[in-house]
Amino acid sequence: MGKPTGFMEYQREVSRSEEPLQRIKHFNEFKEHLPQERQRLQGARCMECGVPFCQSGMMLCGMASGCPLHNLVPEWNDLVYTGNWRQAYNRLKKTNNFPEFTSRVCPALCEAACTCGLNGDPVSTKENEYAIIENAYQQGYAAPKPPKVRTGKRVAVVGSGPSGLAAADQLNRRGHLVTVFERSDRIGGLLMYGIPNMKLDKKIVERKIQVMQEEGVTFVTGADIGKDVKADKLLHDFDRVVLACGASNPRDIKAPGRDAEGIYFAVDFLKANTKSLLDSGFADGKYVDAKDKDVIIIGGGDTGNDCVGTSVRHGCRSVTQIEMMPKAPDTRAEDNPWPEWPKVCKTDYGQEEAIALFGHDPRIYETTVKEFLKKEDGSLCGVKTVRLSWVKDPASGRMNMAEIPGSEQVLPADIVLIAAGFLGAQKYVAEAFGVELNERTNVKTAPGAYRTSVDNIFVTGDMHRGQSLVVWAIREGREAAKAVDESLMGYSNLVVQ
Repeated sequence: MGKPTGFMEYQREVSRSEEPLQRIKHFNEFKEHLPQERQRLQGARCMECGVPFCQSGMMLCGMASGCPLHNLVPEWNDLVYTGNWRQAYNRLKKTNNFPEFTSRVCPALCEAACTCGLNGDPVSTKENEYAIIENAYQQGYAAPKPPKVRTGKRVAVVGSGPSGLAAADQLNRRGHLVTVFERSDRIGGLLMYGIPNMKLDKKIVERKIQVMQEEGVTFVTGADIGKDVKADKLLHDFDRVVLACGASNPRDIKAPGRDAEGIYFAVDFLKANTKSLLDSGFADGKYVDAKDKDVIIIGGGDTGNDCVGTSVRHGCRSVTQIEMMPKAPDTRAEDNPWPEWPKVCKTDYGQEEAIALFGHDPRIYETTVKEFLKKEDGSLCGVKTVRLSWVKDPASGRMNMAEIPGSEQVLPADIVLIAAGFLGAQKYVAEAFGVELNERTNVKTAPGAYRTSVDNIFVTGDMHRGQSLVVWAIREGREAAKAVDESLMGYSNLVVQ
């Protein structure tokens, strides 16, 4: 512990964001990070606890507390303070393949479990992680490091999201010959097309892909396995196959008028937006333009917020985000103590921008869509909503959502974006490989395992556990890689945690 009194001497300090009304004029990352000397003082705030909850990654009351990757947080926080940036990078990379991604998009489960946060402000661990990895690229520490020995074993990874990339990275480090197949035109999956550019600049994704290529990983784009490429070919050409295709079935909203023109799944809206931005700077017009439109977003999670931020950047006339659940409290409730994940109201970047632009929070709570309204030509013109309340079922004792009579309201809408989450693996991929699905339509494995019902086929990520965070996807990829390695070599020296 380099600075025993650091947490008392220094206040938490994080990067400064560009003002909302300025940053909505572009799709670039908008945070101005601290200079190294000030960042080092943030490392000094770490208490190096005897029991570091920040790296525990344990489940408390059904929620993760601490980092699922078990990042060695106190170690590299201290190394940041002492200015030993190279060693900090080495310790960070032992558990995290992609700190350049997690330091931008992770909700920082480590900080929520930080002991400093019990009676004050947590250590700015996510910002320290960003400083470590970006310094590593600047200084050359993050340069390609191809394996010195090859095993001759060939592994195919289907899907290039964070889980597939993590599995590929680990297996390549072990010396196996890894080929990653991606059905889109660019590598990255969720990282490339599911997360807007202002949240994760695609140059950052491309930078890491370039490193992995130079380390020996082969990437194939435009390969839709199960459609364009037969599953049997992969099983013939490779010793093992890892399925990492994500939970790709968006949850729909079944309400009258659903066939109206102007209703889109959020993932399609975000993908088209980023692809058009990258391909032509929006000159091709191949995206859903929200300019001067009334936009309704159904769903209150990260994806819904990303839709808010994207719509605002387009120049929408109005934006409303509908959430079924009640507003969370602004501070921890008594029944939600530290180090549990804090179930508090979070106003994210998109909502901040909508507030700055329109003068009010775009979110409406305890509400659902009852009907989509359309004009004679079939185009969307509004949505009818209804308020909800929690009602106890006398038979089961369960609390259920029920409509409040007379609470209907009509909101104008030119565009509706459905951001209600995802449900399981896409059926055609599972059928192509003949793997079994479980009751949640994820690929079935034994508990805690990654081997599917078909020989030599493994599964990882959202396709295995259901929709989750990038940090969980990386952990899944690492664990699946270890299982694949053991099946190929009879043992594994890959480090998972």
